[in-house]
Amino acid sequence: MLKAASQTDGSIYMFGGKGGVGKTTCAAATALRQSSLGKKTLAISTDAAASLNHIYEISDGGKPARVNDLLDVAELGVDEVNQMWDKKFGREVYQLFSAFVAVEYNDFLQFTNSMLPGLSDEFMVDYIRELKNSGQYQSIVWDTAPLGQTLALLKTPSMLVEHLRMAPRIYSRFKWGRDSRDSVLDILKRWKKLSADCVDFLRREVVFNIVTIPEALAYEQLEGLFQEMHHSGFRVQQLIINNVIQANGSSEFLAAKAEQQKKYIDLIHDQFGHLKIVEIPMSPYEIKGLARLHWIEDNLFA
Repeated sequence: MLKAASQTDGSIYMFGGKGGVGKTTCAAATALRQSSLGKKTLAISTDAAASLNHIYEISDGGKPARVNDLLDVAELGVDEVNQMWDKKFGREVYQLFSAFVAVEYNDFLQFTNSMLPGLSDEFMVDYIRELKNSGQYQSIVWDTAPLGQTLALLKTPSMLVEHLRMAPRIYSRFKWGRDSRDSVLDILKRWKKLSADCVDFLRREVVFNIVTIPEALAYEQLEGLFQEMHHSGFRVQQLIINNVIQANGSSEFLAAKAEQQKKYIDLIHDQFGHLKIVEIPMSPYEIKGLARLHWIEDNLFA
């Protein structure tokens, strides 16, 4: 349950990147860092294949789950998103459609998600916006879906604004029954405001951290991502190069891989040198549990 709105000096750190580059690990370590600084922190994932609980080795099913007194973890899934839609507009819009179409509510949810791709993403953004405004957490660390889905999430609010700009032409003839106070256009106006608030929130409140690895495909995807971020007016705080091999000369294989990586590390520094760039060494162990997350934290904030 969200607390009443209050002032907070909290920040929101969003981690994005290609799948498998370690963005969830970096997000988990950052949340651990924020809590160690004495800030009440939430690590939240909107990735359909969320793994924050796995990385923190959390076994209880609490929502949110507790890592320590200052750190909670939440993973948003389909059920949570449907509850957000239901809370904001779902039941009202369903009442309209069910008046002339025999459709169950769950089928209607699937219909609206297919009619407006990215609808669930907008309500994820709105949920995080409400969390920030509630003052319940001083810091929120947001682990997003892989690159392509993240771009879709970032575009969703503006896409909905455009849809809602055109919608009155289609929906203006729809009215509620005599017992209802709001027309469809009234609901659309509220929905349009929510979408605009989400865009403003992403631009003003969220600091983006991009995670990559020093390989050809990951590097090639960076330029498109940064162009999209710049076009949308989103702030990028830092670029994290994960899994950097530190060869010591004892392994010909590692030396060759390190030399291969150096090419892309140099390219990243040349192209994105205006950003803060952090390199995290490759770990010989699976990053799982607080001790190994602290190792990532030490490297990330060295």
